Amino acid sequence: MRKEPRQARSRATVEVIVRAGARVLGERGWAGFTTNEVAEIAGVSIGSLYQYFPNKLALVNAIRRRHLDDVLAVMRGLGSDGESLSQLVDDLVRGMIAAHSIQPALHRVLLDEVPGDAGTRSAHRAFEAEYLARYREIVEVSGRRNDPAVEMVVLVLSAAVEGVIHKAARSRTLKSPVLKSELVTMIHSYLQVCRR
Repeated sequence: MRKEPRQARSRATVEVIVRAGARVLGERGWAGFTTNEVAEIAGVSIGSLYQYFPNKLALVNAIRRRHLDDVLAVMRGLGSDGESLSQLVDDLVRGMIAAHSIQPALHRVLLDEVPGDAGTRSAHRAFEAEYLARYREIVEVSGRRNDPAVEMVVLVLSAAVEGVIHKAARSRTLKSPVLKSELVTMIHSYLQVCRR
């Protein structure tokens, strides 16, 4: 962002711009995404938009960060009440499906069309560190706390879940109860095999 909003009114303006940007990006794709249309839908002047976002990639990075924050919110909510592994896995799958069901067309555009830049990579590294730490907690609940291979289990498990969820978003099958059931089964099966 060009400048951080300090006052409540400024934060509300940024929120409206990011929401409008997400809508336009999901509907039009990267090629059809324009800051003029975002400003129009947000009900702000183009100058107000540029006050916070110097270009459309900066706005898309804010939209992407919002999605990453939604995913981390799911992860942060796991295990807060000492749930069993079964409950953790069920909550993980349900939460990941819910986070990716918010504007699924937008997720397809973010995954497949929007170019990355240094800011995107930096934000993703910070996201990835916490994301993997949250998966590590799940793996440890499964009984792998002191296992030297735990980091590899974390990488494989997180990549598998992410891959299935993103593929389902692309193929418009996120709402399938069969998807949820199969993903839960896959996670449990993998974690059981890893304990041997």
